[in-house]
Formats: sequence, structure tokens, C-alpha cells
Amino acid sequence: MANKIRLKRRQRKLPKSLKRVNLHAAGVDIGCRFHAVCVPADSSPDGNEVRTFDTFTPDLIDLVHWLKACNVDTVAMESTGVYWIPLYELLESHGFEVNLVDTRQVKTVPGRKTDILDCQWIQELHTYGLLRPAFRPDDEICVLRAFCRQRSMLIAESSKHIQHMQKALEQMNIKLSSVIREVTGATGMAIINAILAGERDPDRLAALRHPGCKNDKPTIAKALHGNWREEHLFALRQAIELWDYHKSKIAECDAEIERLLGTQVDLSDGKPLQPRPAKMKRRNNLHFDGRTALYHMTGVDLTAIEGIDELTP
Repeated sequence: MANKIRLKRRQRKLPKSLKRVNLHAAGVDIGCRFHAVCVPADSSPDGNEVRTFDTFTPDLIDLVHWLKACNVDTVAMESTGVYWIPLYELLESHGFEVNLVDTRQVKTVPGRKTDILDCQWIQELHTYGLLRPAFRPDDEICVLRAFCRQRSMLIAESSKHIQHMQKALEQMNIKLSSVIREVTGATGMAIINAILAGERDPDRLAALRHPGCKNDKPTIAKALHGNWREEHLFALRQAIELWDYHKSKIAECDAEIERLLGTQVDLSDGKPLQPRPAKMKRRNNLHFDGRTALYHMTGVDLTAIEGIDELTP
């Protein structure tokens, strides 16, 4: 339920050259439990220019209806955590012009009085056009960005499990990371899977070495003498299982990203994408041809720029 706050503003002297550019502007102070909203003076049907609304969805809908009743057409709010997202999307879906502003921008404008609420200050700054909105892409790009961020989070989590693998191996004095480049590479995973299957002979484990591996079999075999303690093998098995699980979730994200990129308008005009020199395969490569999809989406080969590829954030 909305709570009503009755306040009287103090009259503040403003420069004569300053003009009101948003006559029907509202300001929102975003919070975790509730949002405080300010509308222009005398525009509210109930005479309250400031009200608070809980952050539950029914209360947000009441907030939207109240803004419409106050003839508000543009709303400014601070980008506080992720609490602004539900209200932003709801306001935008109802046709409001929503301006998301950096909290630092609001604080750096001089002239604020100590008795004014945050939402009142935001509303006043927005009325005079003193707030610069942050960039907010189209909704379809927001969806694509959300999947990409989810993918990045999963990659970060999977990296922790690789560290857990390395820790378990080190605790058993298995120096696998000292003789191969990556424990999750072809040689490393073949040896680790064999260890978990019960193989303990260093020479047989070293025989699983990939032909392209830099070190020879005797060197690798020397690194595979260890103490096969049960608790460390248990930790190694769980780390592998969790890593495999995160890999499957990353593949699901890739499938969604590929689907969304396929819905974009092809701006390449049918021009073929120029081939590029083969590069070393990265651990977290996309499960599809992201370079071609990106080319169709933008009409230019962004990966031709030094330091940019299809995985660049």
C-alpha cells in the first residue's frame, strides 16, 4: 500500500536563465523495500506531490497508475543496484520516457537544500533538464546482453572449479600442472579421467599424452607419482563434475545467444565475410560461429579491429 507524505517545499532562487524543459516530469528515489516518487506541485489529484510505494509488483502498478493520473510523461531515476530494473521496464512498457541517471551525477549538482528529499531533488533537476540519461540499448539488445552476462558469470564460476581440480592434484602431489599447459586440455583431462577411473600407474597415465604435448612421457610420468588419498580424490571428482555441469550451462547460453543473433536483421547485404588467419583455440570459445553472426548483425567485421573478437565484452 502506498504511504502518503505531505511536504511543503521551500522556495529556492534559481537563475533567471534556467528554464523548465520537462513540465510533466517525475523523480524516483529507488530503494530495496520501497520507492519514493515526486511529481510536479499541484499535479497530484490527492494533493500529495510525494508518495512512497512498496517494491512489490502490485504496488509498482499502482505507482504507474498514479503517475498517469498526475499527467507525468517523463521519469528520472537513479541506477541503484538492480532495484531500478523492474520499475524501469514497467514504466517503459506503459509509454513513459524513462531517464536512468548515474547517482554521482545527481550528487554533483550544487544548490541542494538539506530539507529536500532525494526524489524531490531528482524531479527538480529533471524538470530543468539538468540530468543526462545513461545509455540504455533497445530491449532486444538488453535481452542479448543479459544472456552474455549470464555466460560470463558461468565462465567465472567454472574457473573456480578448475582451481579446485588443481588444488586436489597438488594435495596428492600430482604435479600435472607443471608438465602440461592446461589441466583441462586433451592430455590433462585424459589423465584425470583415468585417475578417477582407478588407474594409478604413472607410465600408463603418461601414455595418454597427446602427441602435441611439449613434454615427453618420462617427464609426465615422473609428475604422476603421488599419494592417492581418498578425500583428495573425492574433491577432484566433485570439481570435475561441477566443471562439466557449468560447461553444459555455458553451452545452453550459447544456444540462446545464437538464436537471438539469428533474429537480427542481416545488414551485410549478402557480402561475404573475409577469411582471417587461424588463431589458437580459446578455452571458452562460443559453440557456434559468432564472428559471422556478429558480421550479419552489424554489417561490418568488428573482429578486424586489433584486440577485438567475438568474445570481447
